[in-house]
Amino acid sequence: MKLQIKLHLALAHPALCCPDPRTVYLDHAGATLFSQSQLESFTNDLLENTYGNPHSQNISSKLTYDTVEQVRYRILAHFHTTAEDYTVIFTSGSTAALKLVAEAFPWVSQGPESSGSQFCYLTDSHTSVVGMRNVTMAINVTSTPVRPEDLWSAEERGASVSDPDCQLLHLFCYPAQSNFSGFRYPLSWIEEVKSGRLHPVSTPGKWFVLLDAASYVSTSPLDLSAHQADFVPISFYKIFGFPTGLGALLVHNRAAPLLRKTYFGGGTASAYLAGEDFYIPRPSVAQRFEDGTISFLDVIALKHGFDTLERLTGGMENIKQHTFTLAQYTYVALSSLRYPNGAAVVRIYSDSEFSSPEVQGPIINFNVLDDKGNIIGYSQVDKMASLYNIHLRTGCFCNTGACQRHLGISNEMVRKNFQAGHVCGDNMDLIDGQPTGSVRISFGYMSTLDDVQAFLRFIIDTRLHSSGDWPVPQAHADTGEAGAPSAESQADVTPAVMGRHSLSPQEDALTGSGVWNNSSTTVNAVPVAPPVCDVARTQQIPSEKAAGVLQGALGPLVVTNLYLYPIKSCAAFEVTRWPVGNQGLLYDRSWMVVNHNGVCLSQKQEPRLCLIQPFIDLQQRIMVIKAKGMEPIEVPLEENSEQTQIRQSRVCADRVNTYDCGEKISSWLSTFFGRPCHLIKQSSNFQRNAKKKHGKDQLPGTMATLSLVNEAQYLLINTSSILELHQQLNTSDENGKQELFSVKDLSLRFRANIIINGKRAFEEEKWDEISIGSLHFQVVGPCHRCQMICIDQQTGQRNQHVFQKLSESRETKVNFGMYLMHTSLDLSSPCFLSVGSQVLPVLKENVEGHDLPASEKHQDVTS
Repeated sequence: MKLQIKLHLALAHPALCCPDPRTVYLDHAGATLFSQSQLESFTNDLLENTYGNPHSQNISSKLTYDTVEQVRYRILAHFHTTAEDYTVIFTSGSTAALKLVAEAFPWVSQGPESSGSQFCYLTDSHTSVVGMRNVTMAINVTSTPVRPEDLWSAEERGASVSDPDCQLLHLFCYPAQSNFSGFRYPLSWIEEVKSGRLHPVSTPGKWFVLLDAASYVSTSPLDLSAHQADFVPISFYKIFGFPTGLGALLVHNRAAPLLRKTYFGGGTASAYLAGEDFYIPRPSVAQRFEDGTISFLDVIALKHGFDTLERLTGGMENIKQHTFTLAQYTYVALSSLRYPNGAAVVRIYSDSEFSSPEVQGPIINFNVLDDKGNIIGYSQVDKMASLYNIHLRTGCFCNTGACQRHLGISNEMVRKNFQAGHVCGDNMDLIDGQPTGSVRISFGYMSTLDDVQAFLRFIIDTRLHSSGDWPVPQAHADTGEAGAPSAESQADVTPAVMGRHSLSPQEDALTGSGVWNNSSTTVNAVPVAPPVCDVARTQQIPSEKAAGVLQGALGPLVVTNLYLYPIKSCAAFEVTRWPVGNQGLLYDRSWMVVNHNGVCLSQKQEPRLCLIQPFIDLQQRIMVIKAKGMEPIEVPLEENSEQTQIRQSRVCADRVNTYDCGEKISSWLSTFFGRPCHLIKQSSNFQRNAKKKHGKDQLPGTMATLSLVNEAQYLLINTSSILELHQQLNTSDENGKQELFSVKDLSLRFRANIIINGKRAFEEEKWDEISIGSLHFQVVGPCHRCQMICIDQQTGQRNQHVFQKLSESRETKVNFGMYLMHTSLDLSSPCFLSVGSQVLPVLKENVEGHDLPASEKHQDVTS
């Protein structure tokens, strides 16, 4: 397959824009990347000049004020206008600019003698635009969402409402570019609405237009001399990556006098009295609305951003052509991908055919499909992309209206999804088989053809299982534009499809003595420990569920291996008998490694964490930490309460109290990783409560508590489930290559606390409760796997095939292992978990004991 492409820019090397040149960054619509030369230029400016507060009158303050004013002129010039027509009001971003308009627009409330003002917005708008309606609703102003198709129809019908005497002021908001699909709405709507030729709703009055340009201006020129919107909010980090937290509202000077302001802050008053209601605002619109001291150093940084953009690219017109060509090429290539049965690999959500940059920006929104046409959840796609070092975005992208329209999600479905636990920004990507969002890639001025090829290779490798049989469409930089592949070229391509086989697992493969040689050190722990909990010895399995207890058709289920992970994300510490505390296995995930900012490190960011080997000595009350090339180091198990300084950290959005384990271990870790690191431990006086769903069936007055784990106190996996995955991985190679993964390797990747000798693969997913010896546990749900399972826990090397194969075999969510929580705790006496203890599961009420696991039900399909 060959596609023709002509690139319009010779851009800086990607290494100038991203710390890791291997990263394929495809979220430029979210935030583009900054260049090294831009930062260097700005830093040199700060080193060579002294910039003071612009509200003072000294020399350095005067320099700041004059420089800021020059930046305002530069911004206006960038948008082909001048201070004669527009004023630049600096804000914290486009959202703050929208809020300013919502609060300051001269709305007329509905009343007995007036229908009031109208606030209309296109449904394909960012959340921050839709949120303006709450301001208008509070003052009894009608808000009306307008669908794109309705406005197209109104445009065709022409003007139908006319009352030149009506003085009501209305506001219509629409995006120059959809941040969901990249579709570019006509800039001609600005003048049509303002002149009365186009009415968003049939209401007489004078219309003002707010053009949400934040997404559009990141890759395209905007000529405000030709398209004179009344209000234009922008965010600068979308244009050149730095600084963040700075935007502007460009206000047309004919609309500026209408804006009303109530609050006044520092720098906005010409005069005021503290003891009387006397306030005179400054005459300048910008000074009147910029409360307090603006972020003047960030404003000065904009000058260097514009300079760098011009130097590297030659201007926004070149950027528009370059980014569109990359998007068009990717769109055509994605559209052409087919499974052997002819089914499409992706479903693209677009209102254009990517024919011109006038109607389409450099954004592609899609969902990946399987060969039956079912949507693969965006969270799963995101996890796979991260294994290929591809950064993209998933969800609804703060644009629920477009998401609903393109994905066919009704208002009722949105409500039901929320009731099911789905909220904006989470990973709940499929509910009842229907998508809650999609995948978005977007290009910026430093995007390259190599980025596109890497992305297409990722899709082909993960969906068509190609090792070279399905070529990535080739681009020719000499002539032409991106075009569709010919029928002949498609016919010549025959992708290889990997055969899938499911063999019966051998029961004892994991329990044999030879399997676990050279694994993490096994310890028969001495029962010397601080007071730990016990489960009531007399508690029995609930009689009403006794019929659901499984005995195991081929003998009793038992614990084959026990692991704890003293330091979060570091190597396992294997034991044969270990005390249980009220947070799980004693000292499991009690410590974690953080970076210089106090942010927890995981193997996702630092795979070498798995090479750090902790050993707990309960008798000496120390933890010994080892790593290759480093001298062993000791850390006490408990803090010295008199010298401990508590610091706060975060684990899975939970606040936790921790303390630093000292400079000695910090220096040791920093040497090993080659960057500043600290070891911190959860404070023994701090209680981190489990989420409510994990706390059911507790005795009165008790609450399940967690260490620094992600979800629950324990993670259990089943040997038969491991073996099924092991066979799928090692029988899928049709080229006769040697075994890629050992059973031990796979087991360690899943980082479980408890491994049992299950009889059927994934039977554990049907359990509601289990007893291990005298301990009783609630099964609280499956573990949704991430890319960490692709890291070899003995070498730190990545291999994406594990996640990919598990994703294929599980068909829906990439689940492996079950979370457990204590039930009915009694803290009066010690208790232990031991290898060899019998496991008694209780089935869920709606599951029959003779049911086959889901993996076996589909065996005839996947064999």
